[in-house]
Amino acid sequence: MLREFTDSTDIAMDGPALAARLDRDGYLFIRGLLPREAVREVRLRFLEIAARGGWIDPAHPLEASIAVPARACKDPEPAYLEVFREMWMLEELHRIKHHPNLVATFERIFGEAVLVHPLLVARNIFPQREDFDFTTGSHQDRIHIGGGTSYAAWTPLGECPRAKGSLIMAEGSHRRGVLDFRLARGAGGLELVDDFEGSWVGSDFSVGDVVIFADTIAHKALPNLSAELRQSFDARYQRLRDPVAEVSVATYGNMCGWDEMYAGWRQDDLKYYWRRQGARVVPFDRQYYDRRDAIAFELAERGDTLARDTLLRVVQRDPDDAKRARAEALLIRLDAACRAAE
Repeated sequence: MLREFTDSTDIAMDGPALAARLDRDGYLFIRGLLPREAVREVRLRFLEIAARGGWIDPAHPLEASIAVPARACKDPEPAYLEVFREMWMLEELHRIKHHPNLVATFERIFGEAVLVHPLLVARNIFPQREDFDFTTGSHQDRIHIGGGTSYAAWTPLGECPRAKGSLIMAEGSHRRGVLDFRLARGAGGLELVDDFEGSWVGSDFSVGDVVIFADTIAHKALPNLSAELRQSFDARYQRLRDPVAEVSVATYGNMCGWDEMYAGWRQDDLKYYWRRQGARVVPFDRQYYDRRDAIAFELAERGDTLARDTLLRVVQRDPDDAKRARAEALLIRLDAACRAAE
């Protein structure tokens, strides 16, 4: 049974109260933290790009965001990244994570200077159907981020009732450390083994509502049972004095260089801002990714297509030449086996 989020809107200006509740529950749900118009601006740009990519049904108004089922695709498939790349490079997207309402909230929570991670995550989740399901399974962000303790701020781009695939939290699970995981087909490619029965909390989201959560809390998305493309973004924040992993100061999946991205921006104030702040960048701890990849290699050797998305991530993003070569060879074998079975 899904219980409602504890609403923290009434204490949004009280830093110590926010910090205490975040420590207790692992999350904070704050309604209207971001201005609706600022979110709608990013949403419109995302929808325009999605429409050019053939993802949005032209028979309906653009802002209805009705998806074209035949064009359903997902990260890290090349067909998805081809469209997503333009979204991720948007100045409006990167500017909204620095919105004063967000940064000031974390300043109140931390009681000190805040580092906004250069890396952010955005999602485009097509409606669930029998032959396509990219619902994000339960996971923890910590293994993807490394560095010091960080916190995410997630908001949908547009109204997001539970039936459209809003985010939910396993309340209190952040106190259990990094938990056991397995490969999954949803966004992020991993899911936790524990089902956290009885712990899940969530709510319908209106435009501008934000959920803030710790990097060790178990969280997941509900299935997108609507006809719409569910779009969202989440940015991450930490104390400036804490170390930040090099992966968090890189672009998403290293899909472009910062200079390339900044070339299309109108303003310069946010370019390489973390360097001016003196962020302390440290190597990314790859122990969890190494374990994930070992699981994927074993599955792929057995012909299990569950490994495919992880292999794609290795080919696109891993710094180890030998691992990339092995993943590419296994992908060729898996795809050939799938074609032969058709």
